[in-house]
Amino acid sequence: MQHDPSPYDALLLVSFGGPEAPEEVVPFLENVTRGRGIPRERLVEVGEHYFHFGGKSPINDRNREFLAAIREDLAGNGLDLPVYWGNRNWGPYIGEALEQMVADGVKRAAVFFTSVYSSYSSCRQYRENLADAVAALPEGTELELDVLRRSFNHPGFIDAMVDATLTAVADLPDAEREAAHLSFVTHSIPTAMNDASGPDGGAYDLQHRSVMEEIVERVRLETGHRFRHQLVYCSRSGAPHVPWLEPDVNDHLAQLVEHGTAAVVTIPIGFVSDHMEVVWDLDTEAAATAEKLGITYVRAATAGIDPRFVAMVRELVLERAAVERGIPIGRPAEGGLPACWDRCAPDCCANLQQGDRPTVGGADR
Repeated sequence: MQHDPSPYDALLLVSFGGPEAPEEVVPFLENVTRGRGIPRERLVEVGEHYFHFGGKSPINDRNREFLAAIREDLAGNGLDLPVYWGNRNWGPYIGEALEQMVADGVKRAAVFFTSVYSSYSSCRQYRENLADAVAALPEGTELELDVLRRSFNHPGFIDAMVDATLTAVADLPDAEREAAHLSFVTHSIPTAMNDASGPDGGAYDLQHRSVMEEIVERVRLETGHRFRHQLVYCSRSGAPHVPWLEPDVNDHLAQLVEHGTAAVVTIPIGFVSDHMEVVWDLDTEAAATAEKLGITYVRAATAGIDPRFVAMVRELVLERAAVERGIPIGRPAEGGLPACWDRCAPDCCANLQQGDRPTVGGADR
């Protein structure tokens, strides 16, 4: 691995963002749903998930921990690279981060998204928001941003999730372990969005299935047993008549019980840290469903600040830096899919609602 981050003089961490006080919940949800015509009363209902935790989403705290771990990892490996942080939907906003970067004299930065799969909502929308923030900077501002590749199959993420799965399996009662079901969970999206994901369509679902199969195989090699498994979804939020990816994790648990399953491990491969979709959808709702159904339920950890996942960010920066300097370098990837592209094609993860909006990180720049 190279150890030269040039041409980059900074790293920008971009995440979803979340409220940190009760009075911030509805304004935050208004940001998330802007343009969809959702009544305020409905947003108050949705906000109950946040009010259940005192009106605070855990995502910003998890990002602060991740940010600190990245800085420590960079410094520990001799890289003097400042790290900034901006969110799409709540403070600190992307625009605020870019303004600080410009004030600090940053000219070119690598950008890491805390969503690691390909879809409109998990990639292109982030790139649109980056473009909006860049456009809001004073005319003539010199700031170039390179979005790092989708990292769903990077060893740093896969290895962390394999060990998290093994630990969760080991936590099951001995009598129930071998017959347990592994349920791999991610955020549901509209089927039309999945069909448009990636350069050729279907990338969101395909990438998750690749991660699932790699983990299942690695667990088999470690335990000598191939567990039954399925990809399931959570956090559906669209209108009832719009098709979304299924099954929902709660419906899935009921189906498992009908077929005689006594124990399940949920593995949140769609999320890199314990934010609202994990602590509410899995630790609260799904756990309550499992208790009601009488099925043993264990949730595997997210990658969080696992040192391998943290180091992955540094490795991706150095990998892309070498590519930009024209230096051949390996691009590690686990499972059946190759390492992702560096720059997205113009129609990659198409915006089905608003059409062609400006983006950062595309091959057409």
